[in-house]
Amino acid sequence: MKNQALESLIAIALALLVAAAVAWAGSQGGLAVAGVPLFALAGAYAFLVQWIAFVPSFAARTERYYDLVGSLTYLTSIIGVLLLADRFDGRSLVLALLVSLWALRLGSFLYQRIKRAGTDERFDEIKTSFLRFLMAWTLQGLWVFLTLAAALAAMTSAGQAPLGPLGLLGIAVWAAGFLIEAVSDHQKRAFRRDPSNKGRFITTGLWAWSRHPNYFGEIVLWVGIALIALPVLSGWQHVALVSPLFVYVLLTRVSGIPILERRAEERWGDESEYQDYKARTPVLFPRPPA
Repeated sequence: MKNQALESLIAIALALLVAAAVAWAGSQGGLAVAGVPLFALAGAYAFLVQWIAFVPSFAARTERYYDLVGSLTYLTSIIGVLLLADRFDGRSLVLALLVSLWALRLGSFLYQRIKRAGTDERFDEIKTSFLRFLMAWTLQGLWVFLTLAAALAAMTSAGQAPLGPLGLLGIAVWAAGFLIEAVSDHQKRAFRRDPSNKGRFITTGLWAWSRHPNYFGEIVLWVGIALIALPVLSGWQHVALVSPLFVYVLLTRVSGIPILERRAEERWGDESEYQDYKARTPVLFPRPPA
């Protein structure tokens, strides 16, 4: 237990150090409100919301509102920065719109999912531990801030420029990623609603191209956001382009694919059908089925 508490404290400290470094870099040459860099203010807000939500969640020992709070933090952060920057140029409006659409769709999808399930297995062991549960909420603050970093840096940058070809390309890339993620989620939800599929794994639709097409779409759409943001970033602000890389690392190395792959192996690892599916279907990057 002591080791777990120490690991949680270290994770919280590292999350705050990383956020502080990115906040400093992204604030260089950016807009300020009452002398406080707006980019850094958005980062502080992302953590503050999680810590406030953590208090009643820990008291009730529930993770029911974890994903919903995260999505709402995205939504309120991007809209808040748009209003506080008081600069309604095309790039800022597009970034705010795209992030808001994504947050509204994913937030409602995740909330409905946990509402149906009643629980999220990821939190079974940690929601009764103050430090481990606090760590989860703190890491969500880091997730929100780093994922939004490119958009926030562009919206608070002192420099301005027309959307241009790169911005239009970014919109197209975002749209492709958003569509892939939304279609993947819809296909899996429809699959699970069929009683005959209870306890089985999906191998049809986009899931025949990738074992995690929804995560592929998620990564792609944040690449699109980074492309839209890039033309107005300068100097240290380019650190904010960590956004899509952070999403990729998080989903492929930390909380997404590794957990789901391990659970799938525990459930169906002894089945030849599942092993065949694994052999012919890439983990992330789609490939047409043979």
